[in-house]
Amino acid sequence: MKHVKAADGKRFQNSMNCIAIEYLFEGEEDINNAVIELNGRYPDKGLSLNEVCKEVIYVIEGNGIIGDSINTFNLTKDDMVQIESGEQYYLEGKMKLLISSAPAWYPEQYKIVF
Repeated sequence: MKHVKAADGKRFQNSMNCIAIEYLFEGEEDINNAVIELNGRYPDKGLSLNEVCKEVIYVIEGNGIIGDSINTFNLTKDDMVQIESGEQYYLEGKMKLLISSAPAWYPEQYKIVF
């Protein structure tokens, strides 16, 4: 069993609209987690793309949308979305999200596409 204290979360400002607190389990490369506070659109323009990581997004509170270049889905509290590696998407709304990535997310595999 592994445990991460809230005080050990690493805070990142991804954009003006998006703050992430990443929680890393020591020595873990198979999965990681972040709590995201979104107030607007992320990314600001274009779409997010993880080349390697699969993500599961859980809406802790709030509401908004997740979309790609074709589809848009409404999100509300307790909704969950799975995003496969290679899928392009954006998020928009006022939401607090839990995002789990497998394998553990790392910046070199992440891109914003236009």
